[in-house]
Amino acid sequence: MGLTARIRTRDGWAVSHAVVTVTDMTGTQVLRAEADAEGAVRDATPLAPGAYTVVVTAVGYAPAAAGALVTASGRAEVGTVTLARQGGTELPPPGVWTIDPAHSSVAAVAQHLGISSVHGRFTDFAGTIEIAPDDVAKSRVEAVIRAASIDTGNGMRDTHLRSPDFLDVERYPEIAYRSTGLTEAGSDRFTVHGELTLHGVVRPVDLDLVYLGTGADPWGGTRAAFRATTELRREDFAMHYNQVVQAGIAAIGTTLRVELDVQAVQGESLPPA
Repeated sequence: MGLTARIRTRDGWAVSHAVVTVTDMTGTQVLRAEADAEGAVRDATPLAPGAYTVVVTAVGYAPAAAGALVTASGRAEVGTVTLARQGGTELPPPGVWTIDPAHSSVAAVAQHLGISSVHGRFTDFAGTIEIAPDDVAKSRVEAVIRAASIDTGNGMRDTHLRSPDFLDVERYPEIAYRSTGLTEAGSDRFTVHGELTLHGVVRPVDLDLVYLGTGADPWGGTRAAFRATTELRREDFAMHYNQVVQAGIAAIGTTLRVELDVQAVQGESLPPA
């Protein structure tokens, strides 16, 4: 195998239409290969030992370059090349964007027994994003989650999570987040400052946000995609229940890792279902 590589977007998806070209130190192209449906490049053409430049291009993405050193084996193992959306450093057009729950996810991960993780998600939520026209720091986001929509794939566990030991959904049916500010952390990365209302407690919570790009959808609209993460401590929201198993290990971790994959539609409403 002369050349191997994996082409991915910033959120980990394969770029199946990517093209990889390899040039030697004189600038002469010595190899051209296309990625397969999994974003993998495998070309059997042997390469002479030496240093090469690998350039990856794909429609809709900014080109990326990487160096490769070929040894006597004749192989060039480039590894994973990450492509950014063309113009990905530009924010979506100003105005209101409506979060599309059908193409978004709100997930949380907790440690279980100190050795593995339990994954859950909320299935009922809504929200809006407002991109400020003059100053990105003035952009806002608001979201509401129905606490009873928690789903971990286990009915007994979900019933317990809805009880007063945890979410107490009868008393606190909604989980709400409202941003209070935005700080740029990179060309397409931001820190969203805001307040989370959970289990009757209001706490400041920051989200690490990555903007993934904007594109047209099949219904004639425009969509923007974001990924955000944060960590919450259950005790900060008055959820102290736990069960200690052998050797003093807690059955459930005290920290929750929250993972948000958000797709928003331009405008104040979603397209017809």
